[in-house]
Amino acid sequence: MSANATFTHAPVMLAEVLEGLRVQADGTYLDGTFGRGGHAREVLARLGPNGRLLLMDRDPEAIASARREFATDARVTVEHGNFAGMAEWPEALAGLDGVLLDLGVSSPQLDDAARGFSFQGDGPLDMRMDPTRGIGAAQWLAQAGETEISDVLWRHGEEKMSRRIARAIVEKRAEKPLATTRELADLITRTIGRREHHKHPATRTFQALRIHVNDEIGSLESGLAAAQRCLKPGGRLAVISFHSLEDRIVKNFIRGEIARPVRRGLPMPETAPAPFVAIGRAQQAGDAELARNPRARSAVLRIAEKRAEAA
Repeated sequence: MSANATFTHAPVMLAEVLEGLRVQADGTYLDGTFGRGGHAREVLARLGPNGRLLLMDRDPEAIASARREFATDARVTVEHGNFAGMAEWPEALAGLDGVLLDLGVSSPQLDDAARGFSFQGDGPLDMRMDPTRGIGAAQWLAQAGETEISDVLWRHGEEKMSRRIARAIVEKRAEKPLATTRELADLITRTIGRREHHKHPATRTFQALRIHVNDEIGSLESGLAAAQRCLKPGGRLAVISFHSLEDRIVKNFIRGEIARPVRRGLPMPETAPAPFVAIGRAQQAGDAELARNPRARSAVLRIAEKRAEAA
């Protein structure tokens, strides 16, 4: 795909996000996953001359798009980076009225075969959201142990055939390491067959590898904590997740449920009040949106407000 190719991205649950963020004209808002700006653009349209919009993304292509579009708007500041580090950004740490995190992979990333996120096309087996950092999926699969591969597929993809797939990957790389998305997808299909009528057999493996390569779970946990630090009392947090692993983390964070070790014979540790209060229930895309954008079918939106007494 050409570097100048135009990608489209339909923002998921746009109206619900805007209502949940309760955008104020003079507020300061951070979109930690700019993508191609579907949500950010509408937030900016609701800001007055004194409002501020901070944009972050791990993907250099997304950041280049943001800088091109908003270069002349003094209300917008763009930062290349993982939203997990938003509290290291002085402008964010100064206080935010709202934070939006739209998790997972964006449509432009999925649709560009050269990025290696999808088995729908054939491209390098990379999957990095930031290709300038870390190692891609092919390199990791070439060096990880069979048990480690199996554990990642089970933990991040809930792949029941994780051991069989891991064994096939290790056996295949003894002949020739996997290098492309098509090679991996074909190997998985031959190994486990088509078990689910409406799901490609490689779906769970690709999800698991992407999450692992990009440390998406660690980034989410760190990003939620950073959002808590940066949000003003009464500030809103909006998080869109696309699978149960992420949604469970978001739900537990909002509830203030953090796992604490308990030793036998000792009293339960005191728990601090939850720093956020949930605004309504978890939301999913309606039928009209699903008809326009099938990729929204697994999306879950949670909105929370920072308590006045929260640190």
